[in-house]
Amino acid sequence: QIVGVNGAEIDSFGELVAIVSINTGAPLDIKVLRGGSDVTLTVTPERKLTQDPFGNEIRVGQIGIRPSADRKYVHHERYGPIAAIGKGTEWTFSIITKTLYYVKRLIAGQESADQLSGPLRIGQISGQAAQLGLFTLVQITAVLSVSIGLINLFPVPLLDGGHLLFYSYEAIRGKPLSERTQEYGFRLGLALVLMLMLFATWNDLNHFGLF
Repeated sequence: QIVGVNGAEIDSFGELVAIVSINTGAPLDIKVLRGGSDVTLTVTPERKLTQDPFGNEIRVGQIGIRPSADRKYVHHERYGPIAAIGKGTEWTFSIITKTLYYVKRLIAGQESADQLSGPLRIGQISGQAAQLGLFTLVQITAVLSVSIGLINLFPVPLLDGGHLLFYSYEAIRGKPLSERTQEYGFRLGLALVLMLMLFATWNDLNHFGLF
C-alpha cells in the first residue's frame, strides 16, 4: 500500500497520479506499507502518451502502476458541512500548489508546454464532463475556477495581480507610478496575455489535428 510521496501522506490513488504526472524526470521517494513495515522506494516518472478519462491523448509522467480492479479496495467517505469546507479548502490549496509547481518546471524546461489548454479544449472537456454527470461537471468547473482565479492574481499588468502590484508600489513609495509608466505596463501586460492566449489556442488546434 502506497502511503506517502516525498514525505507527504496520500489518501488516494488520485493524489498519487496528480503528483507523478507533474514530476517527469524528477526522482520521487515513495513510502510503501509492506508486510506491516514501511519501505521507501525511489522512482523517476517518465513522460508517456496516454488518454484521459474522456479519451483525449495527453503526455504526463507515469511510473507504470495502476489501481487494483478489486472493488474491496475502493471506499467512499462522507463529510459533514464543516469537514467538507475543510476538505474543499485543502483541495483548493492543492490545485494552487500543483499549478505553481507545474509553471515553475515549465519555465525551467522540465515540463512540456503542449499540455496548456485554451478555450477550445476547455470547451471540449467541459462538454465531455457534462456527459459523465453533474458531479464530474462540478469538479471540472471548480478546477477551472481556481485555475483562472490564480492566473488572474499573477503580477502582470492588466490582470488584477498587476493592479495589486501597482497599489503595493504606491503604498510603499507614497505616490503612484506615472501615467506613462502605467500605460507601458498595461501594454506589456496585454501583449503577454494575448501571446498566452494565442499559444494555448495553437495547442488546441494542434490537438484537434488542424495543423
